[in-house]
Amino acid sequence: MLAASLVAAAPPALADKVSVIDVLGRKVEVEAPVQRVILGEGRQMYFVAALDKDDPFKRVVGWRDDLSKADPDSYKQYLARYPQIAKLPSFGGAKEGAFDIEQAIALKPDVLFLNVEAKVASDEASLVDKLAAVGIPVVYVDFREKPFQNTEPSMRVIGKLFGQEKLAEDFIAFRAAEIARVTDRLAKTPNLKRPLVMMERAGGYSDDCCMSFGSENFGKMVEIAGGKNFASDLIPGTFGTVNPEAVVAANPDVVIITGGNWGAYVPGGAWVGLGPGADMVEARRKLAGLAKRPAYSQTKAVKDGRVHAIWHQFYNSPYQFVAIQEIAKWLHPELFKDLDADATLKTLHERFLPLPYEPGYWVSLERK
Repeated sequence: MLAASLVAAAPPALADKVSVIDVLGRKVEVEAPVQRVILGEGRQMYFVAALDKDDPFKRVVGWRDDLSKADPDSYKQYLARYPQIAKLPSFGGAKEGAFDIEQAIALKPDVLFLNVEAKVASDEASLVDKLAAVGIPVVYVDFREKPFQNTEPSMRVIGKLFGQEKLAEDFIAFRAAEIARVTDRLAKTPNLKRPLVMMERAGGYSDDCCMSFGSENFGKMVEIAGGKNFASDLIPGTFGTVNPEAVVAANPDVVIITGGNWGAYVPGGAWVGLGPGADMVEARRKLAGLAKRPAYSQTKAVKDGRVHAIWHQFYNSPYQFVAIQEIAKWLHPELFKDLDADATLKTLHERFLPLPYEPGYWVSLERK
């Protein structure tokens, strides 16, 4: 038994030590192509699945438990197709201090991918040093804090460690071309008028209003799509909160609220349930309820019927280009009347992802 376990733990014969620079600028040496991976964020699967489309979990020996909670509809799609993931070892988040180091070591991973927002907590727990002491490297990636700076480097480093560099570059090129379909047209539009957009993060998740985005993440998506993000001047970082009275005073032209299926966190909440296979009638009903809150009820956006909701997880995946297209169409409907973000999302699934496409990623109030 001992000999067998030693053989199982040995690196594959074709593995070679490679150096990568992660998104924090750390030089990390890893035996690659990696065969055993721990995902410090379950939603890293959004890109991992694109690299291993035929068998997306073949390298994954453990993952954080967030996908099943934050995006249960995608998790159910994966579970139906790959039932073995029900037994995949799971972890709490490093950011919450719930990452089990001993469990991670026992799984003998070739690499652990952590999101950058976990760095402070991982430093406090000496996580990187403890894993390095037993030969397990940690690589930081980011699709959330500064996605327009770090998404492409994150995809490249994962692609290199998977031995799938060309496929990663194909994805990067596809993403860039789809963003260019928006930015090229905007650049050629003289005297472009940018509507003022209030971008609310996870509206209805709590009774409070209003969480929003600074100049990154969805705030940046609004700017790329030809709008002016209301909170960019009020929130110094990526995430923050704005005062409802400030929203009323600003009188935004458009309101966009991110939504998801958060039944695991806030059962029966007022959040707009979006994601693959979402109930659009219920989503629209909830969006109408959120539009009646004091922050929005008297705004130009509500009076003109320009209130929308979009899948929250575009904020934590390399799929931001799809959100940019749909937002551009909301902001400039005449300019982008031929742009079909739904078709773009279908193409993404057909070209890169192992799951069939199901609609349900955005909803709008019906204009009166």
